[in-house]
Amino acid sequence: MLRRTEGIVLRTVLFGEADLIVTYLTPDAGLLKVFAKSPRKIKSRFGSSLEPLTHAKISFWGKEDSQLPRLTQSDIIRPFQSLRDDLNCFLRVSEIIEITLCFIPERDVNRRVYSLLLDTLHTIENNPALLRQGPPEEVSRGNAGAAGKNLVVSSYKVKFLDLVGFAPKLDACGRCGKNGYNFYLSQGAILCEACADNAGSPIKLSAALARFYHHLLTWDTAKIQRIKPADKILTELLCLINTHIKYVLAKPLRTEAFSQHTNTR
Repeated sequence: MLRRTEGIVLRTVLFGEADLIVTYLTPDAGLLKVFAKSPRKIKSRFGSSLEPLTHAKISFWGKEDSQLPRLTQSDIIRPFQSLRDDLNCFLRVSEIIEITLCFIPERDVNRRVYSLLLDTLHTIENNPALLRQGPPEEVSRGNAGAAGKNLVVSSYKVKFLDLVGFAPKLDACGRCGKNGYNFYLSQGAILCEACADNAGSPIKLSAALARFYHHLLTWDTAKIQRIKPADKILTELLCLINTHIKYVLAKPLRTEAFSQHTNTR
């Protein structure tokens, strides 16, 4: 059966000498793996449409329950070339892609996640400031490209975790609803003193972080682009979210470690 949809290339894996297994995020088939015959040959009909991050219209052939249908056509809608050309930007976007691949089961349809990813890629590409690494003094004021990229990536992580059901609960105690600012990784939530027995050591959060987190969950992308959070709050948020993701996955993100290594060189 021939099926058509659109998708964003998240990953490609070599198969044999000239073939690829391509993983797409699609709006109506979820996370989809397809077999692409000979795309690495010079005269391949797929051209550059299988490059990572490429948004394309695709056709694939196979039985409805086929685990690896065959890709028959791929036409580029938007290549997102600039996101691949800038190393710092590509590393940030790669974090987004890795998180998406880690949390979403294959064929689990989630149109809101697809829209969030596509919107985030458009946001980064359409704002040149987000593609530049500014000097340290500008980053600390929240005005440089690095801070912008951190904000966009943080926003994606927060919204994505909420959509897939793994968001940390920061608005109140996860058991009784009382106010508090002690976050427990083992519970994925804030716990008040009365409810925190044997929950381990907490991560102390600021009231400003709790408010900022709520804003990221509720504000759209256009509004988020206009805010300039203090570097301290953004750093606190990134540390919390990355630690939470690491705990849930029981492993660190490979792209996060690679980014840190690259930035220290």
